[in-house]
Amino acid sequence: MSDMTTPPTTRPAPRLRGRTKAALVLFVLAALLPVFAWATNDPYLVVIGTRILAYAIAAMALDLILGYGAMVSFGHAAYLGFGAYAVAVLSRHGVTDITLHLLAGISLSAVFALITGWISLRTRGIYFIMITLAFGQMAYFFFVSLSSYGGDDGVTLDARSTVLGQPWLENDQVLYYTALALLIGLFTLCARIVTSRFGRVLTGTRENTTRIEALGFAPFRYQLTAFVISACMTSVAGVMLANQAEFISPAFMSWHVSGELIVMVVLGGIGNLTGAIGGAFLALMLEELLNIFTEHWKLFFGVILVLVVLYSPDGISGLLRKLKLGGEK
Repeated sequence: MSDMTTPPTTRPAPRLRGRTKAALVLFVLAALLPVFAWATNDPYLVVIGTRILAYAIAAMALDLILGYGAMVSFGHAAYLGFGAYAVAVLSRHGVTDITLHLLAGISLSAVFALITGWISLRTRGIYFIMITLAFGQMAYFFFVSLSSYGGDDGVTLDARSTVLGQPWLENDQVLYYTALALLIGLFTLCARIVTSRFGRVLTGTRENTTRIEALGFAPFRYQLTAFVISACMTSVAGVMLANQAEFISPAFMSWHVSGELIVMVVLGGIGNLTGAIGGAFLALMLEELLNIFTEHWKLFFGVILVLVVLYSPDGISGLLRKLKLGGEK
Protein backbone atom coordinates (compact mmCIF):
# COMPACT_ATOMS: atom_id res chain seq x y z
CA MET A 1 0.00 0.00 0.00
CA SER A 2 1.35 3.42 -0.93
CA ASP A 3 2.03 6.10 1.65
CA MET A 4 -0.96 8.41 1.46
CA THR A 5 1.01 11.28 2.99
CA THR A 6 3.55 11.30 0.16
CA PRO A 7 2.69 13.38 -2.89
CA PRO A 8 2.66 11.32 -6.12
CA THR A 9 5.69 11.31 -8.36
CA THR A 10 4.57 13.12 -11.48
CA ARG A 11 7.62 12.63 -13.72
CA PRO A 12 8.79 9.16 -14.60
CA ALA A 13 12.53 8.44 -14.67
CA PRO A 14 12.84 8.04 -18.48
CA ARG A 15 11.55 11.56 -18.99
CA LEU A 16 13.96 12.88 -16.38
CA ARG A 17 16.83 11.25 -18.26
CA GLY A 18 15.50 12.68 -21.52
CA ARG A 19 15.38 16.16 -20.00
CA THR A 20 18.95 15.84 -18.74
CA LYS A 21 20.23 14.63 -22.11
CA ALA A 22 18.48 17.47 -23.94
CA ALA A 23 19.93 20.01 -21.51
CA LEU A 24 23.39 18.50 -21.93
CA VAL A 25 23.14 18.92 -25.71
CA LEU A 26 22.15 22.58 -25.29
CA PHE A 27 25.00 23.21 -22.86
CA VAL A 28 27.58 21.55 -25.12
CA LEU A 29 26.40 23.61 -28.11
CA ALA A 30 26.51 26.75 -25.98
CA ALA A 31 30.05 25.94 -24.84
CA LEU A 32 31.15 25.66 -28.47
CA LEU A 33 29.72 29.03 -29.51
CA PRO A 34 32.85 31.10 -28.67
CA VAL A 35 34.91 28.62 -30.71
CA PHE A 36 32.56 29.08 -33.65
CA ALA A 37 32.68 32.86 -33.20
CA TRP A 38 36.48 32.75 -33.28
CA ALA A 39 36.50 30.52 -36.37
CA THR A 40 34.14 32.86 -38.23
CA ASN A 41 35.79 36.02 -36.88
CA ASP A 42 32.43 37.23 -35.54
CA PRO A 43 32.84 38.33 -31.89
CA TYR A 44 29.27 39.66 -31.83
CA LEU A 45 28.07 36.06 -31.52
CA VAL A 46 29.62 35.89 -28.05
CA VAL A 47 27.95 39.16 -27.03
CA ILE A 48 24.49 38.05 -28.14
CA GLY A 49 25.19 34.60 -26.71
CA THR A 50 25.73 36.08 -23.24
CA ARG A 51 22.41 37.89 -23.52
CA ILE A 52 20.71 34.64 -24.51
CA LEU A 53 22.20 32.77 -21.55
CA ALA A 54 21.02 35.47 -19.14
CA TYR A 55 17.48 35.31 -20.49
CA ALA A 56 17.62 31.52 -20.38
CA ILE A 57 18.25 31.75 -16.62
CA ALA A 58 15.29 34.10 -16.23
CA ALA A 59 12.98 31.94 -18.36
CA MET A 60 13.95 28.80 -16.44
CA ALA A 61 13.33 30.61 -13.15
CA LEU A 62 9.89 31.70 -14.33
CA ASP A 63 9.05 28.18 -15.50
CA LEU A 64 9.77 26.88 -12.00
CA ILE A 65 6.67 28.69 -10.74
CA LEU A 66 4.64 28.89 -13.95
CA GLY A 67 5.10 25.33 -15.17
CA TYR A 68 5.29 23.53 -11.84
CA GLY A 69 3.21 25.77 -9.60
CA ALA A 70 0.74 27.32 -12.10
CA MET A 71 1.75 30.82 -10.95
CA VAL A 72 1.59 33.15 -13.96
CA SER A 73 3.71 36.06 -12.79
CA PHE A 74 3.45 39.09 -15.07
CA GLY A 75 5.86 41.14 -13.01
CA HIS A 76 8.88 38.85 -12.98
CA ALA A 77 11.00 41.34 -14.91
CA ALA A 78 11.21 43.37 -11.69
CA TYR A 79 13.76 40.85 -10.41
CA LEU A 80 15.85 41.30 -13.54
CA GLY A 81 15.92 44.97 -12.65
CA PHE A 82 16.88 44.32 -9.03
CA GLY A 83 19.88 42.30 -10.16
CA ALA A 84 20.89 44.90 -12.74
CA TYR A 85 20.53 47.85 -10.38
CA ALA A 86 22.49 46.00 -7.69
CA VAL A 87 25.42 46.19 -10.11
CA ALA A 88 24.83 49.87 -10.90
CA VAL A 89 24.26 51.11 -7.35
CA LEU A 90 27.09 49.17 -5.71
CA SER A 91 29.53 50.02 -8.50
CA ARG A 92 28.68 53.71 -8.13
CA HIS A 93 29.76 53.42 -4.48
CA GLY A 94 32.98 51.56 -5.19
CA VAL A 95 31.78 47.98 -4.60
CA THR A 96 32.63 46.15 -7.81
CA ASP A 97 32.89 42.46 -6.83
CA ILE A 98 30.39 40.30 -8.70
CA THR A 99 29.82 38.09 -5.65
CA LEU A 100 28.59 41.09 -3.68
CA HIS A 101 26.49 42.20 -6.66
CA LEU A 102 24.86 38.78 -6.80
CA LEU A 103 24.25 38.72 -3.05
CA ALA A 104 22.71 42.20 -3.12
CA GLY A 105 20.45 41.40 -6.06
CA ILE A 106 19.37 38.09 -4.55
CA SER A 107 18.71 39.64 -1.14
CA LEU A 108 16.64 42.50 -2.54
CA SER A 109 14.68 40.13 -4.76
CA ALA A 110 14.06 37.72 -1.88
CA VAL A 111 12.63 40.46 0.34
CA PHE A 112 10.46 41.93 -2.43
CA ALA A 113 9.24 38.49 -3.53
CA LEU A 114 8.48 37.44 0.04
CA ILE A 115 6.32 40.50 0.65
CA THR A 116 4.60 40.66 -2.73
CA GLY A 117 4.27 36.88 -2.99
CA TRP A 118 2.65 36.70 0.44
CA ILE A 119 0.01 39.13 -0.85
CA SER A 120 -0.30 37.87 -4.43
CA LEU A 121 -0.69 34.20 -3.54
CA ARG A 122 -3.88 35.00 -1.65
CA THR A 123 -5.44 35.49 -5.07
CA ARG A 124 -5.93 33.12 -7.99
CA GLY A 125 -6.15 33.20 -11.77
CA ILE A 126 -6.42 36.57 -13.49
CA TYR A 127 -6.24 38.33 -10.13
CA PHE A 128 -2.82 36.81 -9.42
CA ILE A 129 -1.62 37.89 -12.87
CA MET A 130 -2.83 41.45 -12.38
CA ILE A 131 -1.48 41.88 -8.87
CA THR A 132 1.99 40.64 -9.88
CA LEU A 133 1.84 43.04 -12.81
CA ALA A 134 0.93 45.87 -10.43
CA PHE A 135 3.84 45.09 -8.10
CA GLY A 136 6.20 44.84 -11.05
CA GLN A 137 5.12 48.24 -12.33
CA MET A 138 5.52 49.72 -8.87
CA ALA A 139 9.16 48.60 -8.89
CA TYR A 140 9.55 49.92 -12.44
CA PHE A 141 8.30 53.41 -11.57
CA PHE A 142 10.36 53.48 -8.40
CA PHE A 143 13.56 53.15 -10.43
CA VAL A 144 12.24 55.63 -13.01
CA SER A 145 12.07 58.14 -10.16
CA LEU A 146 15.74 57.65 -9.22
CA SER A 147 17.20 60.64 -11.03
CA SER A 148 20.61 60.05 -9.44
CA TYR A 149 20.81 56.83 -11.43
CA GLY A 150 19.55 58.22 -14.72
CA GLY A 151 15.84 57.87 -14.11
CA ASP A 152 14.04 56.74 -17.23
CA ASP A 153 17.23 57.21 -19.31
CA GLY A 154 19.17 54.66 -17.30
CA VAL A 155 22.84 54.65 -16.36
CA THR A 156 26.00 53.42 -18.09
CA LEU A 157 28.48 51.30 -16.15
CA ASP A 158 32.04 52.58 -15.96
CA ALA A 159 33.26 48.98 -15.96
CA ARG A 160 31.99 45.45 -15.54
CA SER A 161 31.96 43.64 -12.22
CA THR A 162 35.25 42.31 -10.92
CA VAL A 163 36.15 38.81 -9.74
CA LEU A 164 38.43 38.72 -6.69
CA GLY A 165 39.38 42.28 -7.52
CA GLN A 166 40.40 41.41 -11.07
CA PRO A 167 38.66 42.77 -14.23
CA TRP A 168 38.39 39.33 -15.82
CA LEU A 169 34.78 39.90 -16.94
CA GLU A 170 35.95 42.68 -19.27
CA ASN A 171 36.82 39.81 -21.59
CA ASP A 172 33.63 38.84 -23.46
CA GLN A 173 34.56 35.14 -23.54
CA VAL A 174 35.09 35.04 -19.77
CA LEU A 175 31.77 36.78 -19.20
CA TYR A 176 30.09 34.32 -21.56
CA TYR A 177 31.43 31.24 -19.80
CA THR A 178 30.57 32.75 -16.42
CA ALA A 179 26.96 33.11 -17.58
CA LEU A 180 27.01 29.55 -18.92
CA ALA A 181 28.38 28.22 -15.62
CA LEU A 182 25.63 30.02 -13.71
CA LEU A 183 22.98 28.61 -16.07
CA ILE A 184 24.27 25.06 -15.64
CA GLY A 185 24.47 25.44 -11.87
CA LEU A 186 20.97 26.86 -11.57
CA PHE A 187 19.56 24.23 -13.93
CA THR A 188 21.04 21.55 -11.67
CA LEU A 189 19.46 23.24 -8.66
CA CYS A 190 16.05 23.49 -10.37
CA ALA A 191 16.20 19.87 -11.52
CA ARG A 192 16.84 18.76 -7.95
CA ILE A 193 14.03 20.96 -6.67
CA VAL A 194 11.38 19.63 -9.07
CA THR A 195 12.32 15.98 -8.42
CA SER A 196 12.40 16.42 -4.64
CA ARG A 197 9.49 16.03 -2.25
CA PHE A 198 9.19 19.83 -2.30
CA GLY A 199 8.86 19.75 -6.09
CA ARG A 200 6.25 17.02 -6.03
CA VAL A 201 4.16 18.98 -3.56
CA LEU A 202 4.54 22.11 -5.69
CA THR A 203 3.42 20.20 -8.78
CA GLY A 204 0.56 18.77 -6.77
CA THR A 205 -0.65 22.28 -5.95
CA ARG A 206 -0.84 22.90 -9.68
CA GLU A 207 -2.94 19.81 -10.19
CA ASN A 208 -5.21 19.81 -7.13
CA THR A 209 -4.68 22.14 -4.17
CA THR A 210 -7.50 20.55 -2.18
CA ARG A 211 -5.91 17.11 -2.37
CA ILE A 212 -2.54 18.47 -1.24
CA GLU A 213 -4.23 20.10 1.76
CA ALA A 214 -5.99 16.84 2.54
CA LEU A 215 -2.61 15.08 2.58
CA GLY A 216 -1.48 17.45 5.32
CA PHE A 217 0.65 19.90 3.35
CA ALA A 218 0.33 23.70 3.33
CA PRO A 219 0.26 24.71 -0.38
CA PHE A 220 0.72 28.40 0.41
CA ARG A 221 4.11 27.84 2.05
CA TYR A 222 5.40 25.74 -0.82
CA GLN A 223 4.18 28.21 -3.44
CA LEU A 224 5.64 31.18 -1.59
CA THR A 225 8.99 29.43 -1.18
CA ALA A 226 9.08 28.58 -4.89
CA PHE A 227 8.12 32.16 -5.74
CA VAL A 228 11.04 33.52 -3.70
CA ILE A 229 13.50 31.00 -5.18
CA SER A 230 12.39 31.93 -8.69
CA ALA A 231 12.80 35.63 -7.96
CA CYS A 232 16.32 35.12 -6.61
CA MET A 233 17.38 33.17 -9.69
CA THR A 234 15.94 35.84 -11.97
CA SER A 235 18.04 38.48 -10.20
CA VAL A 236 21.15 36.47 -11.16
CA ALA A 237 20.11 36.90 -14.78
CA GLY A 238 19.79 40.64 -14.14
CA VAL A 239 23.38 40.84 -12.88
CA MET A 240 24.63 39.11 -16.02
CA LEU A 241 22.51 41.30 -18.30
CA ALA A 242 23.90 44.44 -16.68
CA ASN A 243 27.44 43.25 -17.28
CA GLN A 244 26.69 42.19 -20.83
CA ALA A 245 25.09 45.50 -21.83
CA GLU A 246 27.16 47.67 -19.48
CA PHE A 247 23.99 49.72 -19.23
CA ILE A 248 21.01 49.59 -16.88
CA SER A 249 17.63 51.21 -17.23
CA PRO A 250 14.13 50.70 -15.83
CA ALA A 251 13.23 49.17 -19.20
CA PHE A 252 14.71 45.93 -17.84
CA MET A 253 11.73 45.86 -15.46
CA SER A 254 8.96 46.72 -17.91
CA TRP A 255 5.90 44.49 -18.15
CA HIS A 256 6.88 43.97 -21.80
CA VAL A 257 9.96 42.07 -20.61
CA SER A 258 7.81 39.96 -18.28
CA GLY A 259 5.66 39.13 -21.30
CA GLU A 260 8.74 38.17 -23.29
CA LEU A 261 9.81 35.76 -20.55
CA ILE A 262 6.38 34.12 -20.63
CA VAL A 263 6.64 33.82 -24.43
CA MET A 264 10.00 32.08 -24.07
CA VAL A 265 8.52 29.57 -21.63
CA VAL A 266 5.50 28.92 -23.86
CA LEU A 267 7.68 28.60 -26.95
CA GLY A 268 9.94 26.04 -25.31
CA GLY A 269 7.27 24.18 -23.38
CA ILE A 270 5.61 24.96 -20.06
CA GLY A 271 6.59 22.77 -17.12
CA ASN A 272 9.87 21.79 -18.73
CA LEU A 273 13.09 23.38 -17.52
CA THR A 274 15.02 22.34 -20.60
CA GLY A 275 12.21 23.65 -22.78
CA ALA A 276 12.34 27.04 -21.06
CA ILE A 277 16.07 27.27 -21.78
CA GLY A 278 15.53 26.17 -25.38
CA GLY A 279 12.65 28.64 -25.70
CA ALA A 280 14.94 31.51 -24.66
CA PHE A 281 17.59 30.35 -27.11
CA LEU A 282 15.08 30.07 -29.95
CA ALA A 283 13.20 33.30 -29.23
CA LEU A 284 16.31 35.48 -29.14
CA MET A 285 17.91 33.77 -32.14
CA LEU A 286 14.70 34.30 -34.12
CA GLU A 287 14.74 37.95 -33.05
CA GLU A 288 18.28 38.37 -34.39
CA LEU A 289 17.63 36.47 -37.63
CA LEU A 290 14.30 38.07 -38.46
CA ASN A 291 15.65 41.51 -37.65
CA ILE A 292 18.22 41.04 -40.44
CA PHE A 293 15.48 40.81 -43.05
CA THR A 294 12.86 43.24 -41.80
CA GLU A 295 12.24 45.85 -39.14
CA HIS A 296 8.78 44.33 -38.74
CA TRP A 297 10.25 41.11 -37.35
CA LYS A 298 7.78 41.05 -34.45
CA LEU A 299 4.95 40.39 -36.91
CA PHE A 300 6.61 37.25 -38.22
CA PHE A 301 7.68 36.19 -34.74
CA GLY A 302 4.04 36.47 -33.68
CA VAL A 303 2.97 34.23 -36.55
CA ILE A 304 5.52 31.61 -35.51
CA LEU A 305 4.32 31.76 -31.91
CA VAL A 306 0.68 31.33 -32.97
CA LEU A 307 1.60 28.30 -35.08
CA VAL A 308 3.50 26.73 -32.18
CA VAL A 309 0.60 27.26 -29.79
CA LEU A 310 -1.93 25.86 -32.29
CA TYR A 311 -0.03 22.82 -33.48
CA SER A 312 2.25 22.04 -30.54
CA PRO A 313 0.73 23.28 -27.26
CA ASP A 314 3.68 21.74 -25.40
CA GLY A 315 6.05 24.01 -27.31
CA ILE A 316 9.15 23.05 -29.22
CA SER A 317 10.02 20.35 -26.69
CA GLY A 318 6.61 18.76 -27.28
CA LEU A 319 7.19 18.82 -31.03
CA LEU A 320 10.58 17.17 -30.63
CA ARG A 321 9.06 14.53 -28.40
CA LYS A 322 6.47 13.74 -31.06
CA LEU A 323 9.25 13.43 -33.62
CA LYS A 324 11.17 11.09 -31.29
CA LEU A 325 14.07 13.53 -31.16
CA GLY A 326 14.00 14.08 -27.42
CA GLY A 327 12.39 16.84 -25.38
CA GLU A 328 10.17 16.34 -22.43
CA LYS A 329 7.38 18.15 -20.84
